[in-house]
Amino acid sequence: MKREALVFLVSGTCFGLIIGWVLGSQRAPDGQAAVPAAAQPAPTESATAVPPPPPPDQARVEELMAVAERDPSDAAARATLGDLFFDAERFQDAIAWYEAALALDAQDVNVSTDLGVSYYYTNQPDRALDQFAHSLEVDPEHIKTTLNMGIVRAFGKQDLAGAADAWEQVIRLAPDSPEGRAARQALDSLQSAHAAEVGATGAPNE
Repeated sequence: MKREALVFLVSGTCFGLIIGWVLGSQRAPDGQAAVPAAAQPAPTESATAVPPPPPPDQARVEELMAVAERDPSDAAARATLGDLFFDAERFQDAIAWYEAALALDAQDVNVSTDLGVSYYYTNQPDRALDQFAHSLEVDPEHIKTTLNMGIVRAFGKQDLAGAADAWEQVIRLAPDSPEGRAARQALDSLQSAHAAEVGATGAPNE
């Protein structure tokens, strides 16, 4: 991702923390309840070094690959492999497995959105947005997708008005949810720093 994509909201220090909270896998492996994985805007040369995540559990990977090989119709095993590689930040591997899962179940909105996030982390913001658009065709009110769409528009495309529109939609749909609160903080920071570009009145829940 271009270095300039991280400069818009330098005055809104909480924005980076919001981004870190938002982008992440929608699910935990094996169907456990998940909190979005910690993540950051797509890497740049100036990004602060952070310890790499642990590698995926190789035994679990081999087990799931065997399941996938035995059953060409098993979308769940492929999606879980995607999750394991996503959590290890091996996004190219995650993409391969998420795409395989979606080829079998195109209506899995969580896999679709995780695939979009993986595209973003491999510097493919346009593919990320296209994938999010597919997610919203499946579920027009999927708030994590809409929240992530705003992030990719802001950081990946420098489309501040588009980011504001996405976050306003999240606030309208779920104002009291964690996603709604994150969207409100992001929108407030965006409007504070760039009112001319996005307008200062897009506060549908005040």
